[in-house]
Amino acid sequence: MKPETFFHLPSGTVRFWVPVGQRFVGASIHSVDLHYRYCAHETTDQPLATFLAHAGEIEVAVRRRLDAGALEPVILRGPDLQPVPSP
Repeated sequence: MKPETFFHLPSGTVRFWVPVGQRFVGASIHSVDLHYRYCAHETTDQPLATFLAHAGEIEVAVRRRLDAGALEPVILRGPDLQPVPSP
């Protein structure tokens, strides 16, 4: 069963799990990175709601980091969310 995504106030991160094979890999992303990637022109955005609205794209970024050799927990940064250029 997939653990529930939540906003961790002390660290300012959204913590979540991504299904990879038969298990779930833990990951997090800071609220500032979510804000500047998805809601840069807003002042009332909520990190958890922003994450949930873009979870698919964020999970793809986690899988890219894992494919590149990242270890759990995967900590996403702003550059991880930038669009990947087409070949």
